[in-house]
Amino acid sequence: MASSSKSLLFLCVANSARSQMAEGLAKLLLPECQIESAGSSPKALHPKAVAAMAELGVDIRGQVAKEVTSELVKKADFVITLCQDEVCPRLPAGVQSLHWPFPDPAGVSGDDQDVLAAFIAVRDQIKEKLLVFGQEHLGLGKRRDFDQRAHEISKG
Repeated sequence: MASSSKSLLFLCVANSARSQMAEGLAKLLLPECQIESAGSSPKALHPKAVAAMAELGVDIRGQVAKEVTSELVKKADFVITLCQDEVCPRLPAGVQSLHWPFPDPAGVSGDDQDVLAAFIAVRDQIKEKLLVFGQEHLGLGKRRDFDQRAHEISKG
């Protein structure tokens, strides 16, 4: 299957922060892929996730939290779990999966600036993992358009 037809599914528990930011970043960096996110116990999109992504010029306000289903998992070429301290959604045997453990920024307490900083830190870690993923799993590192997208978002 060509890289242009790959499908990625990002999973975490609430599908309100990490997986939503990963979905937004992947749609920007990997537009040739089908990108979705879901969670085992979905909650509303976190406003700090929206704010952290807006800093990079990525608008995720239209994304909605959804529950992971067997259909979503079956159609994905890669399922990427983003849970760290909580229990990630279980995947059936045979699913090509990667685990990128990131702390849940929605669990950070403090003032607005501290909470936003936590979201930005996780967003930036996800961005770096996506850049490596694009190079290692999709062979995009040598493509000029991927390099340009990576450069543009790295300036954010």
